[in-house]
Amino acid sequence: MDSEGNRREELRRAEASRLATDGENGERYDPSPDVRRRAPGEARTGSGAAGAGGDRTTREEMRRAAKEALIEREEELKGDGLYGSSTSDPIFGAALAELVGTFILVFGGTAVAVGAILNLPTAGAAYDSLAIALAFGLALAAVVAAVGHVSGAHVNPAVTLGMAATGKFPWKSVPFYIGAQLVGAVLGALGTWLAFGGPGRVEAKLAATYPAQGVGDLQAFLLEILITFILVFVVMAVATDDRAPAPIAPIAVGFALAVGVFIAGPVTGGAVNPVRALGPMLVAGDLTSAWLYILGPIIGGVLAAFLYDRTMAQAETPS
Repeated sequence: MDSEGNRREELRRAEASRLATDGENGERYDPSPDVRRRAPGEARTGSGAAGAGGDRTTREEMRRAAKEALIEREEELKGDGLYGSSTSDPIFGAALAELVGTFILVFGGTAVAVGAILNLPTAGAAYDSLAIALAFGLALAAVVAAVGHVSGAHVNPAVTLGMAATGKFPWKSVPFYIGAQLVGAVLGALGTWLAFGGPGRVEAKLAATYPAQGVGDLQAFLLEILITFILVFVVMAVATDDRAPAPIAPIAVGFALAVGVFIAGPVTGGAVNPVRALGPMLVAGDLTSAWLYILGPIIGGVLAAFLYDRTMAQAETPS
């Protein structure tokens, strides 16, 4: 056989050998130069630009799936209560947070008020009515920031009942919350008594709220409805509506309480909260006109919750 024939025969044998090898591996031989040899059992993915495009598609699908999973997880973790709290969490921790939060609110506010009533100086000039309203407002803002994510920082039966009446809080948890709030308010009044001693209880009555001289119960009752309406309306707006920026919630709620105390302080004492009124009253031993400080805030709170929930909460953000 000439040299040309020998070369052809060698090429034929080499081809047969490659075919035999691929056959043993269960694959079909592909002579294309841009296809790499695959390991046994490896799926064929294509070649060149097509393979690179497939890899990109796979990576994009994986990223998309990861993003969707992350969004689903965030939705699962998102609370259904105020300030990111969850109404399905164990009730003990939430009730304890309500107790501590109400204690801070009542102690912080009434202590400043008693200091003002007794005309005691603090770092210079004596307290005045401006300090009282700011003390309650700042205390509430601090409580919302501290325990809002745990219990929703209701610290007020008017908020709790307003939320429950609109279906945003379970009724089964209402007794635990209100009980914890009342205990916290009593402890706050005891703290004020401890801070100022006998004069704080006897002369200042621990800053318990009563209608001012010449103010009738009906007038005080209606005013407590109005100022609690303001507070709970703001709570509903900034804490139950996803459109509201979350970081401003503590400041807005604290300012709303301060405004209520500014308005009603000279007339009713500005309770804006049944347990804020009852705690000092119980410890001071004087329940005069207690009914109006219980019913007034509750009515105002429920009205505000219904108004926002049935109207503005259903509005869509303008495009």
